[in-house]
Amino acid sequence: MAQISNEQISEIFESIGQLLELKGENVFKVRAYTNAARTLDAFRGNLGELVAEGRLGEIAGIGSAIADKITELVNTGELQYFNKLKAEFPAGLFELFELQGLGPKKIKVLWEKVGITSIAELEAGLADGRVAALPGFGKKTAENFATAIASRSKHAGRFRLGSIAPDAERLLEDLRLHPDVLQVSIAGSYRRRKEIVRDLDFVVATNAPAEVSQFFITHELVESSMVQGPTKSSVRLKSGIQADLRVVKSAEFAFAINYFTGSKEHNIVMRQRALNRGWTLNEYRLEALPPPPAEDIPAVPPEPVKGKAKAKRPSKVVAQPIPEIREERDLYRALGLDYVEPELREDRGEFAAAEAHTLPDLVELENLRGTFHCHTVASDGRNTLLEMADAAQELGLEYLGIADHSRSSVQAHGLDEKRLLAQLAEIRELNATFDGFRLFAGVECDILRDGSLDFPDEILAQLDYVVASVHSAFGLSETEMTTRIVRALENPHVTMLGHLTGRMLLIRESYPVNIPAVIKACADTGTLIELNANPRRLDMDWRWWPLAKEKGVRCVLNPDAHHTTQLQYLWNGIGSARKGWLTRADVVNCLPLAKIERVLQTKRQQAR
Repeated sequence: MAQISNEQISEIFESIGQLLELKGENVFKVRAYTNAARTLDAFRGNLGELVAEGRLGEIAGIGSAIADKITELVNTGELQYFNKLKAEFPAGLFELFELQGLGPKKIKVLWEKVGITSIAELEAGLADGRVAALPGFGKKTAENFATAIASRSKHAGRFRLGSIAPDAERLLEDLRLHPDVLQVSIAGSYRRRKEIVRDLDFVVATNAPAEVSQFFITHELVESSMVQGPTKSSVRLKSGIQADLRVVKSAEFAFAINYFTGSKEHNIVMRQRALNRGWTLNEYRLEALPPPPAEDIPAVPPEPVKGKAKAKRPSKVVAQPIPEIREERDLYRALGLDYVEPELREDRGEFAAAEAHTLPDLVELENLRGTFHCHTVASDGRNTLLEMADAAQELGLEYLGIADHSRSSVQAHGLDEKRLLAQLAEIRELNATFDGFRLFAGVECDILRDGSLDFPDEILAQLDYVVASVHSAFGLSETEMTTRIVRALENPHVTMLGHLTGRMLLIRESYPVNIPAVIKACADTGTLIELNANPRRLDMDWRWWPLAKEKGVRCVLNPDAHHTTQLQYLWNGIGSARKGWLTRADVVNCLPLAKIERVLQTKRQQAR
């Protein structure tokens, strides 16, 4: 079964409806897909379970044709019908749907009349007057398009976690220091450390809601105020992201931060567990269910509208005494669970583990003893070896791995054999000057198109470790790319696989690759998989780490730092590692210097 969310499936059906409208298809056919998209957007159940049990028909408005396509998406992660439909249109055309006020009808005119198929071409058409001259458009419409383009550029609605972290942490700290704030926490997807965040949620307990709300909406990070009320205020920060403030009483704080942290799927299960105990749980309190209705009224309320999953009240339940809830841990304890860390609240097995007392002791930032995959001025970095080493020691690290680019990465000033060996000698000299710290000499070696490596084995054998990464030929098929990477992993000198999928969040999708097959190859060859902590990458994705852990593959958490300040990227990586259920035992660079040296040599020694 593929890893695909309800939201992703909804977006695919929305796109199908738009493309069919562009083609001039029957309005009823278009409406079938747009309605299905809306239904799935509201649906909070588990589509995978419904597919496995053949129960998709239970969702109102989902006919057999749509159900077949949902099944294909759930099972494979792709929809051939959608792929073929997309192929009929210029790739850039899809950008135009992201602009406010620009629907399929106008896009069709722009494409057919003046050949505009992308936002860049639309900007050109606005500049030279072609758009304003179109029948039914005019100057006002052209101005609206220009405004929409500017708005998209700044307020796209999707933000990388690491990009908005400075604003989030600054606001959190300033709220914490406010004299009227009794308790404060950040919530939402940011607290769960999702790689992409749509907004920021802050929850505050205070006896002076008006004063705190005013402080929030007038903060220097705020660009504009959108809503100000007694319990909720919303603003747009200068960075473009929306931030919401929820104001509650101290007695409500534990419930509020739990509810607003989410995820929605996690909250549904929490509410159901409360109902099973005769309680009702919401964002403000835990209380006893109201008395059941009279005998002439059904004991169970009507089923909710299909397509909107929600907790259901049991027909017969004896209410249990309600315990005192002072903090989130008390709430989980009351529901028969161990405390679930925010990063795990995605309804991906955390409830079974919390009930069985088998939740992992998640890795912490302070567990890291060193890291690898760092660049210097020798390739495309900004700092020298010594500067990188000094910065690592200031962070309290015991070791740092240098892995400048190899010769095929011409754009990154990759090292040839002579320069690489010269750097190796320099690292050896520097190590003689350190006390309790070590630089490891490595290279980020390009995996070439055929799976061979950018340097011969006799060169790689002289290094302490090798990061093997794909930096070219992204257009290979999934089979070709997977074969390419697996071949590289079979080389005994490859210590770790760098940024497995090559994705750049909000910039570039991952290249096609069979991730389970690569994980298996790493298990078979004893290769580490990198969790690249660069906020644009966070690759390998957290959703795959439980499988890697199951197969016995260990993680190496690397910042891919190109200057000293980027060593701070480790913070991003820890969040993803925790979302992936990883412990300090699963992350090799939690090992001290004396032990990590042996780990780096294990694969080579086993190959001898």
